[in-house]
Amino acid sequence: MPVTLEMAQVNARADIDHAVIDNLRRYSWLWDQMVFDDAATPGAGGDTLVYGYTRLTEARGAGFRAFNTEYPADKAARAQYTVNLKPFGGAFTLDRKLRNLGPASTNEMVFQLQQLITGATIAFQTEIIHGDTAVNALGFDGLDKSLTGESTEYLPIDEGVTSGHLDWRGSVVNTQALALSQLDILDDWLSRIVPSTTGGGDQGAPGALPPGVKAILGNTRSITRIKSLARWAGSYTETKDALGRHVSMYGSWVLLDIGDTFDGSGPIIPIESRDTDGSGGAGALAGMTDLYAVSFGMDAFHGASMASTPLLETFLPDWNQPGAVKSGELEIGPAAVVLRNTRSCGVLRNVRVAG
Repeated sequence: MPVTLEMAQVNARADIDHAVIDNLRRYSWLWDQMVFDDAATPGAGGDTLVYGYTRLTEARGAGFRAFNTEYPADKAARAQYTVNLKPFGGAFTLDRKLRNLGPASTNEMVFQLQQLITGATIAFQTEIIHGDTAVNALGFDGLDKSLTGESTEYLPIDEGVTSGHLDWRGSVVNTQALALSQLDILDDWLSRIVPSTTGGGDQGAPGALPPGVKAILGNTRSITRIKSLARWAGSYTETKDALGRHVSMYGSWVLLDIGDTFDGSGPIIPIESRDTDGSGGAGALAGMTDLYAVSFGMDAFHGASMASTPLLETFLPDWNQPGAVKSGELEIGPAAVVLRNTRSCGVLRNVRVAG
Protein backbone atom coordinates (compact mmCIF):
# COMPACT_ATOMS: atom_id res chain seq x y z
CA MET A 1 0.00 0.00 0.00
CA PRO A 2 1.39 3.47 -0.83
CA VAL A 3 2.69 5.21 2.29
CA THR A 4 3.49 8.77 3.35
CA LEU A 5 6.00 9.76 6.02
CA GLU A 6 3.12 10.29 8.42
CA MET A 7 1.95 6.72 7.86
CA ALA A 8 5.52 5.43 8.18
CA GLN A 9 5.86 7.33 11.45
CA VAL A 10 2.86 5.50 12.93
CA ASN A 11 4.42 2.16 12.01
CA ALA A 12 7.97 3.02 13.09
CA ARG A 13 9.53 0.08 14.88
CA ALA A 14 11.70 2.13 17.22
CA ASP A 15 11.27 5.38 19.11
CA ILE A 16 14.36 6.85 17.44
CA ASP A 17 12.93 6.09 13.97
CA HIS A 18 9.69 7.80 15.03
CA ALA A 19 11.64 10.87 16.17
CA VAL A 20 13.72 11.05 12.99
CA ILE A 21 10.64 10.85 10.76
CA ASP A 22 9.03 13.55 12.88
CA ASN A 23 12.05 15.79 12.22
CA LEU A 24 11.93 15.11 8.49
CA ARG A 25 8.24 15.97 8.37
CA ARG A 26 8.48 19.13 10.47
CA TYR A 27 11.44 20.63 8.65
CA SER A 28 10.59 19.63 5.08
CA TRP A 29 7.10 20.24 3.75
CA LEU A 30 8.25 18.55 0.54
CA TRP A 31 9.19 15.33 2.35
CA ASP A 32 5.83 15.33 4.08
CA GLN A 33 3.87 15.49 0.81
CA MET A 34 5.63 12.61 -0.92
CA VAL A 35 3.71 9.36 -1.12
CA PHE A 36 5.82 6.25 -1.73
CA ASP A 37 4.53 3.26 -3.63
CA ASP A 38 6.15 0.45 -1.63
CA ALA A 39 6.02 -2.10 -4.42
CA ALA A 40 9.57 -2.47 -5.77
CA THR A 41 11.12 -5.96 -5.67
CA PRO A 42 14.65 -7.20 -6.46
CA GLY A 43 15.55 -7.49 -10.13
CA ALA A 44 17.53 -10.19 -11.88
CA GLY A 45 20.31 -11.51 -9.68
CA GLY A 46 18.94 -9.68 -6.66
CA ASP A 47 21.45 -6.81 -6.89
CA THR A 48 19.02 -4.17 -8.18
CA LEU A 49 15.60 -2.90 -7.20
CA VAL A 50 13.58 -1.89 -10.24
CA TYR A 51 10.30 -0.01 -10.19
CA GLY A 52 8.44 -0.04 -13.51
CA TYR A 53 5.62 2.31 -14.43
CA THR A 54 3.76 3.77 -17.38
CA ARG A 55 4.20 7.51 -17.99
CA LEU A 56 1.49 9.45 -19.78
CA THR A 57 3.43 11.56 -22.25
CA GLU A 58 0.63 13.00 -24.38
CA ALA A 59 -3.05 13.37 -23.57
CA ARG A 60 -5.75 13.20 -26.22
CA GLY A 61 -8.73 15.41 -26.81
CA ALA A 62 -12.22 14.94 -28.19
CA GLY A 63 -14.50 16.90 -30.46
CA PHE A 64 -17.60 17.03 -32.60
CA ARG A 65 -18.08 15.38 -35.99
CA ALA A 66 -20.39 16.05 -38.87
CA PHE A 67 -23.03 13.48 -39.82
CA ASN A 68 -21.81 10.83 -42.22
CA THR A 69 -18.17 11.48 -41.29
CA GLU A 70 -15.80 9.72 -38.94
CA TYR A 71 -14.02 11.20 -35.96
CA PRO A 72 -10.43 12.11 -36.76
CA ALA A 73 -8.00 9.46 -35.54
CA ASP A 74 -6.26 10.42 -32.35
CA LYS A 75 -4.91 8.65 -29.30
CA ALA A 76 -3.09 9.31 -26.07
CA ALA A 77 0.59 8.45 -25.84
CA ARG A 78 2.38 6.67 -23.05
CA ALA A 79 5.76 5.10 -22.53
CA GLN A 80 7.21 2.44 -20.27
CA TYR A 81 9.77 3.66 -17.75
CA THR A 82 11.81 2.03 -15.03
CA VAL A 83 13.79 3.51 -12.18
CA ASN A 84 16.43 1.80 -10.07
CA LEU A 85 15.91 2.34 -6.36
CA LYS A 86 18.94 3.01 -4.18
CA PRO A 87 19.32 3.59 -0.43
CA PHE A 88 20.58 6.98 0.66
CA GLY A 89 21.54 8.58 3.96
CA GLY A 90 24.85 8.78 5.77
CA ALA A 91 27.02 7.69 8.66
CA PHE A 92 29.02 9.28 11.47
CA THR A 93 31.63 8.05 13.93
CA LEU A 94 31.87 9.05 17.57
CA ASP A 95 34.17 8.35 20.48
CA ARG A 96 32.33 6.86 23.44
CA LYS A 97 33.82 9.46 25.80
CA LEU A 98 32.42 12.33 23.73
CA ARG A 99 28.90 11.09 23.09
CA ASN A 100 27.28 12.59 26.19
CA LEU A 101 29.13 15.88 26.45
CA GLY A 102 26.70 18.72 27.10
CA PRO A 103 22.94 18.66 27.74
CA ALA A 104 21.07 15.57 26.55
CA SER A 105 19.14 17.58 23.95
CA THR A 106 22.31 18.93 22.32
CA ASN A 107 25.04 16.39 23.04
CA GLU A 108 27.37 15.22 20.30
CA MET A 109 25.37 12.16 19.27
CA VAL A 110 22.13 14.15 19.02
CA PHE A 111 23.97 16.87 17.11
CA GLN A 112 25.46 14.43 14.59
CA LEU A 113 22.12 12.72 14.01
CA GLN A 114 20.31 16.04 13.56
CA GLN A 115 22.90 17.22 11.04
CA LEU A 116 22.53 13.93 9.18
CA ILE A 117 18.75 14.46 8.98
CA THR A 118 19.34 17.95 7.59
CA GLY A 119 21.86 16.62 5.07
CA ALA A 120 19.47 13.88 3.92
CA THR A 121 16.71 16.45 3.41
CA ILE A 122 18.96 18.71 1.33
CA ALA A 123 20.26 15.76 -0.72
CA PHE A 124 16.73 14.54 -1.45
CA GLN A 125 15.45 17.97 -2.49
CA THR A 126 18.53 18.58 -4.65
CA GLU A 127 18.05 15.25 -6.45
CA ILE A 128 14.36 16.03 -7.06
CA ILE A 129 15.46 19.09 -9.06
CA HIS A 130 18.85 18.21 -10.53
CA GLY A 131 19.04 14.40 -10.51
CA ASP A 132 20.49 12.90 -13.68
CA THR A 133 21.27 9.20 -13.91
CA ALA A 134 23.63 9.90 -16.80
CA VAL A 135 25.80 11.85 -14.36
CA ASN A 136 25.18 9.85 -11.17
CA ALA A 137 23.81 6.35 -11.68
CA LEU A 138 23.17 6.02 -7.94
CA GLY A 139 20.45 8.68 -8.04
CA PHE A 140 17.33 9.26 -10.13
CA ASP A 141 16.25 11.70 -12.84
CA GLY A 142 14.97 14.96 -11.42
CA LEU A 143 12.45 17.47 -12.69
CA ASP A 144 14.95 19.64 -14.57
CA LYS A 145 15.86 16.72 -16.84
CA SER A 146 12.44 15.05 -17.01
CA LEU A 147 10.56 18.22 -18.00
CA THR A 148 12.96 19.49 -20.67
CA GLY A 149 11.11 19.57 -23.98
CA GLU A 150 7.73 18.69 -22.47
CA SER A 151 4.54 20.69 -23.03
CA THR A 152 4.69 22.04 -19.46
CA GLU A 153 8.17 23.53 -19.95
CA TYR A 154 7.36 27.24 -20.31
CA LEU A 155 10.02 29.15 -22.24
CA PRO A 156 9.21 32.87 -22.49
CA ILE A 157 10.99 33.14 -25.85
CA ASP A 158 8.52 30.59 -27.25
CA GLU A 159 5.54 32.46 -25.78
CA GLY A 160 6.11 35.75 -27.57
CA VAL A 161 8.40 37.39 -24.99
CA THR A 162 11.12 38.79 -27.27
CA SER A 163 13.63 39.32 -24.46
CA GLY A 164 13.40 35.61 -23.65
CA HIS A 165 12.81 36.16 -19.96
CA LEU A 166 10.34 37.46 -17.41
CA ASP A 167 11.60 40.36 -15.30
CA TRP A 168 10.13 40.16 -11.80
CA ARG A 169 12.61 42.45 -10.07
CA GLY A 170 11.04 44.89 -7.64
CA SER A 171 12.57 47.83 -9.47
CA VAL A 172 10.78 46.77 -12.67
CA VAL A 173 7.41 45.45 -11.44
CA ASN A 174 6.43 48.40 -9.26
CA THR A 175 2.75 48.99 -10.05
CA GLN A 176 -0.38 46.91 -9.69
CA ALA A 177 -0.91 46.82 -13.44
CA LEU A 178 2.58 45.45 -14.07
CA ALA A 179 2.17 42.88 -11.29
CA LEU A 180 -1.14 41.68 -12.66
CA SER A 181 0.32 41.30 -16.16
CA GLN A 182 3.07 39.05 -14.76
CA LEU A 183 0.54 37.05 -12.77
CA ASP A 184 -1.37 36.48 -16.02
CA ILE A 185 1.74 34.76 -17.38
CA LEU A 186 2.18 32.77 -14.18
CA ASP A 187 -1.46 31.66 -14.32
CA ASP A 188 -1.09 30.69 -17.98
CA TRP A 189 1.78 28.39 -17.06
CA LEU A 190 0.02 26.92 -14.01
CA SER A 191 -3.14 26.28 -16.02
CA ARG A 192 -1.19 23.72 -18.05
CA ILE A 193 -0.49 21.57 -14.98
CA VAL A 194 -2.91 18.69 -14.37
CA PRO A 195 -3.57 18.17 -10.63
CA SER A 196 -3.61 14.73 -9.06
CA THR A 197 -7.01 13.16 -8.60
CA THR A 198 -5.90 10.26 -6.42
CA GLY A 199 -3.57 11.62 -3.76
CA GLY A 200 -1.89 8.75 -1.98
CA GLY A 201 -2.66 5.99 0.48
CA ASP A 202 -6.11 4.87 1.56
CA GLN A 203 -8.27 7.98 1.34
CA GLY A 204 -9.74 8.78 4.74
CA ALA A 205 -7.03 6.86 6.59
CA PRO A 206 -4.65 8.75 8.91
CA GLY A 207 -1.64 10.02 6.98
CA ALA A 208 -3.14 9.60 3.52
CA LEU A 209 -2.32 12.37 1.06
CA PRO A 210 -5.51 14.04 -0.20
CA PRO A 211 -6.01 14.69 -3.91
CA GLY A 212 -5.02 18.05 -5.36
CA VAL A 213 -1.96 18.90 -3.21
CA LYS A 214 0.33 21.04 -5.39
CA ALA A 215 3.22 23.42 -4.93
CA ILE A 216 5.46 25.92 -6.68
CA LEU A 217 9.10 25.17 -5.86
CA GLY A 218 11.68 27.93 -5.99
CA ASN A 219 14.43 29.67 -4.07
CA THR A 220 14.17 32.47 -1.53
CA ARG A 221 14.29 35.23 -4.14
CA SER A 222 11.79 33.74 -6.58
CA ILE A 223 9.27 32.75 -3.91
CA THR A 224 9.54 36.21 -2.34
CA ARG A 225 8.84 37.80 -5.73
CA ILE A 226 5.72 35.62 -6.24
CA LYS A 227 4.48 36.68 -2.79
CA SER A 228 4.99 40.31 -3.74
CA LEU A 229 3.15 39.93 -7.06
CA ALA A 230 0.33 38.00 -5.39
CA ARG A 231 -0.20 40.72 -2.79
CA TRP A 232 -1.01 43.16 -5.59
CA ALA A 233 -3.85 40.84 -6.65
CA GLY A 234 -4.97 39.88 -3.14
CA SER A 235 -4.13 36.24 -3.95
CA TYR A 236 -1.50 35.67 -1.26
CA THR A 237 -2.50 33.91 1.96
CA GLU A 238 -0.75 32.22 4.88
CA THR A 239 -1.99 29.31 6.95
CA LYS A 240 -0.62 27.08 9.69
CA ASP A 241 -0.81 23.32 9.23
CA ALA A 242 -1.23 20.50 11.75
CA LEU A 243 2.52 20.44 12.47
CA GLY A 244 2.64 24.17 13.20
CA ARG A 245 4.39 25.06 9.96
CA HIS A 246 3.57 28.38 8.30
CA VAL A 247 2.42 27.61 4.75
CA SER A 248 2.42 30.36 2.12
CA MET A 249 -0.14 30.09 -0.67
CA TYR A 250 -0.74 31.65 -4.06
CA GLY A 251 -4.36 30.73 -4.66
CA SER A 252 -4.44 26.95 -4.25
CA TRP A 253 -0.68 26.56 -4.79
CA VAL A 254 1.74 26.21 -1.88
CA LEU A 255 4.78 28.46 -2.29
CA LEU A 256 7.87 26.52 -1.22
CA ASP A 257 11.44 27.73 -0.92
CA ILE A 258 13.42 24.47 -1.02
CA GLY A 259 16.50 26.08 0.44
CA ASP A 260 20.24 26.09 -0.14
CA THR A 261 22.85 23.48 -0.97
CA PHE A 262 24.41 21.56 1.92
CA ASP A 263 27.45 23.86 2.06
CA GLY A 264 25.36 27.04 1.90
CA SER A 265 27.09 28.22 -1.28
CA GLY A 266 23.81 29.06 -3.01
CA PRO A 267 20.20 27.98 -3.51
CA ILE A 268 19.36 24.47 -4.75
CA ILE A 269 17.48 26.11 -7.63
CA PRO A 270 20.25 28.45 -8.76
CA ILE A 271 20.24 32.12 -9.66
CA GLU A 272 22.65 32.56 -12.54
CA SER A 273 23.56 34.44 -15.71
CA ARG A 274 21.93 33.31 -18.97
CA ASP A 275 21.62 34.34 -22.60
CA THR A 276 17.83 34.10 -22.65
CA ASP A 277 17.03 35.34 -26.15
CA GLY A 278 19.57 33.04 -27.77
CA SER A 279 21.03 35.79 -29.94
CA GLY A 280 24.30 36.15 -28.10
CA GLY A 281 24.30 39.84 -28.93
CA ALA A 282 23.04 41.10 -25.59
CA GLY A 283 25.25 38.71 -23.67
CA ALA A 284 24.28 36.87 -20.53
CA LEU A 285 21.94 38.57 -18.08
CA ALA A 286 22.42 38.04 -14.35
CA GLY A 287 19.75 37.02 -11.88
CA MET A 288 17.96 34.28 -13.86
CA THR A 289 16.22 31.37 -12.19
CA ASP A 290 13.51 28.74 -12.75
CA LEU A 291 10.31 27.76 -10.97
CA TYR A 292 8.86 24.25 -10.74
CA ALA A 293 5.18 23.39 -10.36
CA VAL A 294 4.50 19.98 -8.80
CA SER A 295 1.28 18.03 -8.29
CA PHE A 296 1.63 15.25 -5.71
CA GLY A 297 -0.17 11.92 -6.00
CA MET A 298 0.00 8.37 -7.27
CA ASP A 299 -1.18 9.51 -10.72
CA ALA A 300 1.20 12.48 -10.78
CA PHE A 301 4.51 12.94 -8.92
CA HIS A 302 5.33 10.41 -6.21
CA GLY A 303 8.00 8.21 -4.71
CA ALA A 304 8.77 4.52 -5.05
CA SER A 305 10.20 2.35 -2.30
CA MET A 306 10.94 -1.28 -1.52
CA ALA A 307 8.12 -3.63 -0.66
CA SER A 308 7.81 -4.92 2.93
CA THR A 309 10.70 -2.77 4.15
CA PRO A 310 10.65 0.27 6.47
CA LEU A 311 10.97 3.53 4.57
CA LEU A 312 13.49 4.84 7.10
CA GLU A 313 15.82 3.15 9.58
CA THR A 314 18.38 4.45 12.07
CA PHE A 315 21.32 2.44 13.37
CA LEU A 316 22.78 3.88 16.56
CA PRO A 317 25.89 2.58 18.36
CA ASP A 318 25.63 -0.02 21.11
CA TRP A 319 27.82 1.61 23.72
CA ASN A 320 27.75 -1.51 25.90
CA GLN A 321 29.97 -3.34 23.41
CA PRO A 322 33.78 -3.05 23.31
CA GLY A 323 35.36 -0.48 21.00
CA ALA A 324 36.14 3.15 21.70
CA VAL A 325 34.89 4.56 18.37
CA LYS A 326 31.57 3.48 16.94
CA SER A 327 29.41 4.36 13.95
CA GLY A 328 25.84 5.55 13.60
CA GLU A 329 23.80 5.59 10.41
CA LEU A 330 20.59 6.95 8.94
CA GLU A 331 19.23 5.16 5.87
CA ILE A 332 16.20 6.00 3.75
CA GLY A 333 14.81 3.69 1.11
CA PRO A 334 15.85 2.15 -1.19
CA ALA A 335 13.76 4.82 -2.91
CA ALA A 336 13.43 7.12 -5.92
CA VAL A 337 10.88 9.55 -7.33
CA VAL A 338 8.54 8.91 -10.24
CA LEU A 339 6.99 11.38 -12.70
CA ARG A 340 3.89 9.40 -13.65
CA ASN A 341 2.39 12.11 -15.86
CA THR A 342 4.54 14.77 -17.53
CA ARG A 343 1.59 17.18 -17.41
CA SER A 344 1.40 16.91 -13.62
CA CYS A 345 4.58 18.97 -13.24
CA GLY A 346 6.06 21.91 -15.09
CA VAL A 347 8.97 24.32 -15.18
CA LEU A 348 8.92 28.07 -15.84
CA ARG A 349 12.32 29.04 -17.24
CA ASN A 350 14.24 32.28 -17.23
CA VAL A 351 12.65 34.43 -14.54
CA ARG A 352 14.81 37.39 -13.57
CA VAL A 353 14.73 38.01 -9.82
CA ALA A 354 18.06 39.78 -9.21
CA GLY A 355 20.82 41.72 -10.91
